[in-house]
Amino acid sequence: MATIFLTFNKYILIILMTVYSFQCFSVFRYKTEEERDGIYIWQDIAMSLIYMLSFLNIYIYTGEPEFIGFYVTTQVVLWLTILIYRKLYPEANKLLINNMCMLISIGLIILVRLNYQKAKKQFIVVVISLVLAIVIPFILKTFKRLRRFYWLLSAAGIAALSAVLIFSRTINGSKLNLRIGGISFQASEFVKIIFVFAMAGILTCVEHEKRHRIAAAVAGIHVLLLVASKDLGSGIIYYMVFVIMLFVGMERYKYLILGLLGAAVGSIAGYRLFSHVRVRVEAWADPLGTIETSGYQIAQSLFAIGTGGFTGMGLYNGAPNRIPVVDADFIFAAISEEFGVMFGICLILICLSCFIMFMNIAMRFNDKFYKLVAVGLAVTYGFQVFLTIGGVTKFIPLTGVTLPLVSYGSNSIMVSLIMFSVIQGLYVSVRSSNREGGA
Repeated sequence: MATIFLTFNKYILIILMTVYSFQCFSVFRYKTEEERDGIYIWQDIAMSLIYMLSFLNIYIYTGEPEFIGFYVTTQVVLWLTILIYRKLYPEANKLLINNMCMLISIGLIILVRLNYQKAKKQFIVVVISLVLAIVIPFILKTFKRLRRFYWLLSAAGIAALSAVLIFSRTINGSKLNLRIGGISFQASEFVKIIFVFAMAGILTCVEHEKRHRIAAAVAGIHVLLLVASKDLGSGIIYYMVFVIMLFVGMERYKYLILGLLGAAVGSIAGYRLFSHVRVRVEAWADPLGTIETSGYQIAQSLFAIGTGGFTGMGLYNGAPNRIPVVDADFIFAAISEEFGVMFGICLILICLSCFIMFMNIAMRFNDKFYKLVAVGLAVTYGFQVFLTIGGVTKFIPLTGVTLPLVSYGSNSIMVSLIMFSVIQGLYVSVRSSNREGGA
């Protein structure tokens, strides 16, 4: 009987995931949150069933009652998050609230399967981050002079990245983490948000006609510090965020074209200057030919995705732990192997709907500063998803970045939740302004 349930359960999960992801795009047919309420109810039901059936699957396979306790605790926290957000901020975007919780839940499910101890650590960070994230919209709504601190934000970002370069230890060829008071954190993750606000402030508040050059200089220092630390994945994200924000802020296509040309030149330079970049490119070009050395990770990732097929092997029926760093950089491969490629495609669509909603919110602003902040955060999120999934599926060379809200990593999960909350704060502000203006 249990075998029959586990067999059919994976198909039920795919159907529920398809329903959820379809509803992510149905919301764009309606202009107001009130018209979308029916869609959000269906999403809530699908999300809860996916989480419950996945943990039931885990319990049947393992027989460990501890997993049931973990399920109940985490499910209550996710429900409370949705409820509190909607009660505190009636104007909040419910699609982003639902997607945020959905991505967290998928991450917790696969982490429990891969490494239960890491799943528990991740959940603790999620709770702490959610408490912080829930107050951010209120802060943004009441504190509206943040744009004036662009020089302070720029200096803080540069100082943090400089500290990493000077004081951080080299691990796997890169300097990433700072340790303060026994706590280790990746400064480049947190500086992403500071960087977006700094760029938006420079492009809107600096009255000098050459403000684009000032922005380029500040962005250049950030990127060069990341390159010097060999944190090239973050460097790519920072650079692309700057290019898109500059294009939107100055409204000139020449900046976009020059930025893309600069990215091409930088890629060639990185290939020639850094040996680990050449290794990753070689692994990307021929993973099977280099499977015993540099191509092992990507080859195992492709094997996992191919083995899972469209419908997946089912939880605990795959072998995702064969992939090194599977819980962080390669978590999408683990999901695709055990839940199936169809489930993985739906996951991509959920991430895509987040990016589209971020940009949709950005386009609602008449205030250029807030528009640029929303665009910057949208590009940060969207490009990170692209780099992660593109690397895992061999679409692009590996960059070593994580999948936001899904991958294991305290820094990544905290920064991603802050980003979602900042967007919510901007959305709440624009809806409140529109209502006051209409009144």
